[in-house]
Amino acid sequence: MKNHYKLKPVALAVGLGLVATSPVTLAQQAEDADIERESTIEEVVTTGSRLQGSAAAVVEERKNQAFVADILGAEQLSRSGDSDAASALRRVTGLTLVDGKFIYVRGLGERYSSARINGASIPSPDLTRNVVPLDIIPSTIIESMAVQKVFSPSMPAAFGGGNIDIRTRSLPNDFVFSVEAGVGFNSNADEGYTYNRNDAGIPEGIQNAIGRYEGDFSLRNIINTDGLTGNGTSAGDQARAINASLAKQLPRNMVLKKESLDPNFDLKATLGNSFDESWFGGTFGVLAAASYDNDWDASERRNAVISNNAEAGCSTSLETAEDVSNSCYNTLSETTVTTETERLNGFFTAGYQLDTHNVSYTKIYLEDSEDESEFGIKQSPNGSNLKTIAGTGIANREHEFKYEERVLNVDQLRGQHTFMDYWGVGFDWQYTESKAETDIPTEVSYRFDDIYNTDGSFSETRVTGDDNRAIFQFVDMEDNVKSYGGNFSLPIMLSGIELELKAGYDFMDKARYYSTSRFSLDNASGSRLSVLDDLDNVLGVTGYLTDEVIDENDFRITFREPGAPNADDYLAAQKIDAYYGEFDVIFDNTWRVSGGLRYEDFKQVSLATSSLIFDEQDLNNYFNPQRVVDSSISEDDVYTALSLTYMANDNYQLRFGYGETVVRPDLRETVPVAYYDPVTDIRTFGTAGLQSSDLKNYDARFEYYADNGDNYTVAAFYKDISNPIESVLRVGDEDYTLTYVNGESAEVYGVEFEWLHDLGYLANGFFTSGNLTWSDSEASIDPALAGNLTNPTKRMTGHSEYVANFQLNYDSANGEHSTSLVYNVFGERILAAGVGGRDDAYEQPFHSLDLVYNYYPNFNSKIGLKVKNLLGEDQEVNQSGILVRSKEVGTVVSLSYSYEF
Repeated sequence: MKNHYKLKPVALAVGLGLVATSPVTLAQQAEDADIERESTIEEVVTTGSRLQGSAAAVVEERKNQAFVADILGAEQLSRSGDSDAASALRRVTGLTLVDGKFIYVRGLGERYSSARINGASIPSPDLTRNVVPLDIIPSTIIESMAVQKVFSPSMPAAFGGGNIDIRTRSLPNDFVFSVEAGVGFNSNADEGYTYNRNDAGIPEGIQNAIGRYEGDFSLRNIINTDGLTGNGTSAGDQARAINASLAKQLPRNMVLKKESLDPNFDLKATLGNSFDESWFGGTFGVLAAASYDNDWDASERRNAVISNNAEAGCSTSLETAEDVSNSCYNTLSETTVTTETERLNGFFTAGYQLDTHNVSYTKIYLEDSEDESEFGIKQSPNGSNLKTIAGTGIANREHEFKYEERVLNVDQLRGQHTFMDYWGVGFDWQYTESKAETDIPTEVSYRFDDIYNTDGSFSETRVTGDDNRAIFQFVDMEDNVKSYGGNFSLPIMLSGIELELKAGYDFMDKARYYSTSRFSLDNASGSRLSVLDDLDNVLGVTGYLTDEVIDENDFRITFREPGAPNADDYLAAQKIDAYYGEFDVIFDNTWRVSGGLRYEDFKQVSLATSSLIFDEQDLNNYFNPQRVVDSSISEDDVYTALSLTYMANDNYQLRFGYGETVVRPDLRETVPVAYYDPVTDIRTFGTAGLQSSDLKNYDARFEYYADNGDNYTVAAFYKDISNPIESVLRVGDEDYTLTYVNGESAEVYGVEFEWLHDLGYLANGFFTSGNLTWSDSEASIDPALAGNLTNPTKRMTGHSEYVANFQLNYDSANGEHSTSLVYNVFGERILAAGVGGRDDAYEQPFHSLDLVYNYYPNFNSKIGLKVKNLLGEDQEVNQSGILVRSKEVGTVVSLSYSYEF
C-alpha cells in the first residue's frame, strides 16, 4: 500500500489531456494497481473519462459553440509540452507555424489571422508586422485558446483564416502555490560565439549632433555650421577632429569569442488564493505568476540568390574555379549564428464575485530579448562587387551583432453580470490599455575582404575606402492600443424554442511610432588597410576600429538617414468602431440557426517620416495633404454571418457556415519605407494605395462524439478572395527587393480531419489524437502589376497543401506516468515568389517529432522530460531544385521538476 498515491481527481487529470475512457475502465485500472479505495474510489468513478479538468471543459465548449471553433486547454498544452502560444497552436487542425512566431490558418498568411487576449485587441511588438508574434505569450499564463474558423458578428471583421482568443488563467477556488525549475541542452549549442554587448543605444553626443548639423556630418557642413576658420589649424582639420570625436562614440568593442555556452534553464512560480467576505457574501480572489527562461542556440546557415541560368547539375559550392564557372548562385552566404534568448514574464489577476456578478483586473508583462552574433563569408561569382576565393582570390567576410528587446504590457478590466430579476439579461464588458515596445540598441555590421594567395592559402584581411565598411543601426518602435467594448444578451424560452439575442459594441484605437537611425563608419582615405594577417585570429577582427585607427586612417561617421521620399521611419494610426447584432435559436434540440450583422467603420493612416525634419519645408515634404490622402484608408461596411447546425442526438452534429469578412493592409505595407523582413531576409517596401481584400467564406463540418469521450470531425471549406494582397519581387545580381500589390482574385479550398481515439482495446493506457488538412489555393495577379514574377498565377504565398499533427499518448494505470509522442509536418510552401524566369522558392516540409514524459512521484510533485526535434531535421528552402536557404535547428533536451504546495 502506498498512502501517498491517493488518486484524487486532480492527480488523475494531470497530463491525461485528450482521450476518454469509461468510468468502469478507470475503476478497473485503479483496482489493478492495488490502490487504497476507502478515501478515493468514489472520486475515481466520478471522473468518468480522461478528459479531466480544463480538457473536459474545452471539448464541451467546442461542441456547444454556435460558430465552429477549435479549443485548446491547459491540459493539452501540458500534454504536448509547448512553452508558448505559437508552438501550441500548431497542434490545431489546419494551423502551421512560421518563423516560430506567426500562425498560418488553413494555409493563409499571418495577415489572415488575428489574436486577442480575453477578447481585447492588443498591439504587436514585431517591427515588420501588425499581428502579434505569439511566441512572446508563455503557456504558463494561458487557461485556454479558442481558434474560431467561422466568422461570427461578435468577432472583428478582419477575419480571413481565423481569430485566436487567448484566455488567461482564472482565479483559483482555493490556495495554490507551485514552483518549477528546469534545465535543458540544445545539440547545436555546445559551443558558440559571444561578444561584449553595448546596449546603451544612440550615444547622446551623436544624438545632439544630428540636430546641430541637421543630419549632415560632412566636413563642409561642419565647417559652415560651426563657422570654423584656420586659426593655427586648418578648418578641415578641425572638422575632421569633430567628425572623429563623433565616430569614437559609436560602440566598437564588440569582438567575437568562441566559448562553451551555458545550458538552458527556466524558473516558474505561481501563488494564489480566494477569500470569502462577510459584508455582502462575496468572494475575493487573487493569482500571481512569474517565469524566467534563458536559451542558447548556435547554427550554421546558408542564404543564396539563385542565378537566372541555374540548371540541374550546377555547383552549390564555390571552392574551385570550375565551381565558379558552373555556379548555381549569384550570391552565396554561409554564416554561423549564435543566439541567446531571455524571457521574463509576469502575470497578476485579482477579482471579486457576488452572486451572478464578477469583476476582475489583469496585468500582463512580457519581456523578450534576443542577442545574436553572426559571421561568415559572402561570395558572388557573377556580381560586380562581391567576389569568390576561387575566381579572384578574394572573399567578402561579414560580422554582424544584434540585440533586440521586445516588451508587451497589458492592463485589463473585465466584468460579467447576469441580472436574474430582469429576464436573465447578461452583460459583459472589457476595457484594455496595452503597449508594445521594441528596442534595438545594438545592431552593427562589419565588412571585410579576405585575400588569398594563388595556392589557396590565406594572405590578409583588409578594408578599403568604399562605403558601408561598418554600419551601426538603432531602432525604436512603440505601439499603443486602447480597446473596449460590451455585449448584451437576452435569453428567451418559448415552446420548443431556445432563443438568445445578442448585441454589442467594440472599439479599438491604435497608434504606432517607428524610428531607425543608421550610421556608417568608412575609410575616407581611400587606401587599403590591412587589419588581419592570421586567419586563426579572425574572431577579433572587428576590434580594429580603435581611436588610433580612426585618427590615422581618416575614418569618418556618416548619418545614413534617407530623406523624402525614401524615408525609413513612419507614423501610423488605426481606429475601428464596430456594432453588431446576433441571434442564436435552437428548435426542439435538433436545429440550431445562428447569425447576424456587424458594422465596422475603419480608418487608417501610415506616413513616412524622418529624423531630418528641421523646418516647415521638411514638414510639408512629409505631411502635405496629398501624401496623407494617398497613405490613408477609410471604409465602412456591413458584414454578414450565418451558421446552421443539425443535432440529431448528443452524439453527432452537422454544421454549415457562411461569412463575409475583410483583410486589410498592414500598417507598414501602405507606407513606402524600406526594411528587411526577418522571415524572408528580403529588403521590402510598402505600397501607398493598397486596397483591402474582401472574402466570402463557406464551411461545412460533421462532428461525432462517442459516449466514452472519443470524437471525430471532418470538414470542408472554401474561400473566395477579391483583391488579395500579394508580394511581388524584383531581383538584381546580388539581392532581392519586394513590394506589395493587389491581385485580381484568389481562392482557397480544402478538407480537414480530426480525431481523438482510445486505444485501450489494443493496450491499456494508450490513446491517439491528431488532425490532417489537405488544401489548395490560387492567386492571380495582373501581369501589368506583377513586375518580373515568373508565375503571375500561382499558389498563395505561405500556403501548404497539407498539414498533419499526430499524437500517440500513454497514461499508466496508477497515474504515475504519462507520455506523448508528438509529430507535426507541413507541405512545402512558397516563401518567396520566383522572378526573372526563376521558379518559386519553396520552404521544404519540416518533420517535427517531440517526446514528452511526465512522472508523478507523489500527489504534489512532477518530473518532466522533453526532447524536441528528435529527427534532427534542418529548415531548408529550395528553388528550381537547388538549396538556397538552410538553418540548423538542433535537438533540445530539457528536464524539469515542479512542486505544488
